[in-house]
Amino acid sequence: QLQLVESGGGLVQPGGSLRLSCAASGVTLDYYTIGWFRQAPGKEREGVSCISHSDGRPYYADSVKGRFTISRDNAKNTVYLQMSSLKPEDTAVYYCAAEGPLKRVCTAYNLKFVDDYWGQGTQVTVSS
Repeated sequence: QLQLVESGGGLVQPGGSLRLSCAASGVTLDYYTIGWFRQAPGKEREGVSCISHSDGRPYYADSVKGRFTISRDNAKNTVYLQMSSLKPEDTAVYYCAAEGPLKRVCTAYNLKFVDDYWGQGTQVTVSS
């Protein structure tokens, strides 16, 4: 059974950076597409980014494109979300999720299906 644990959230000033980690246990992440989602109070959950199994193809929502970078370290069984130039509107609970093994690749359309397994979330607050 795949288990996901997020870490790295916190309080950061506008313009700052954070790196979120999504560590997996139970199975290897190599064969799973991983997504990052966020939910702010009173808002719907938003798909932020994903990275494909096999070829590591990434996708970014327009709201984070050019500021966030997703990567995976299969040796550490971990996926990262490097967040830069953070804005107050990035404030949310960030969740990682996984779909697999060897199901859909990461695309804008497929991100909504990355929901087989979920982490517990980590809070990111961007404020001065």
